Amino acid sequence: MARHINPSNSTNKAIDALDRKRERERRFILNKARENAPELAVRLVQRLIDEHIIETNDVQAIQEGVEKQLREPSDMDEFEIRLKIADIRTLVPDPNILSLYLTAYVIDDLIDHPNIQDIFGDDLDVYNTVESVLGMIRPR
Repeated sequence: MARHINPSNSTNKAIDALDRKRERERRFILNKARENAPELAVRLVQRLIDEHIIETNDVQAIQEGVEKQLREPSDMDEFEIRLKIADIRTLVPDPNILSLYLTAYVIDDLIDHPNIQDIFGDDLDVYNTVESVLGMIRPR
């Protein structure tokens, strides 16, 4: 007698496996960012300045704000993170959750920072600049 394979069951298993993989990747990235927040903040702010994304009159204050943002998401629940990135979640096909989070921070919050003179570029420019720094902690 031939064995009948339920296609929806195998599809569900594949989806569950992908979900588990993404969750492991998310936890890994958020924990790495928390551990290396000071170094990543320095690199990220310098890259944002070098790529002419931000203009600031106090680099140290911006670095402290970015460092805080790198530490914060590991304590947040999934809903809060998804709410923060809701406007830009479809920006790229396979986004780094932390890069999206910091892109949203630059676009939505950093623009109102008293030490920011101006922010240039569109959402994708900001994301690519952030990802160029944070992509190195993404597991491959």
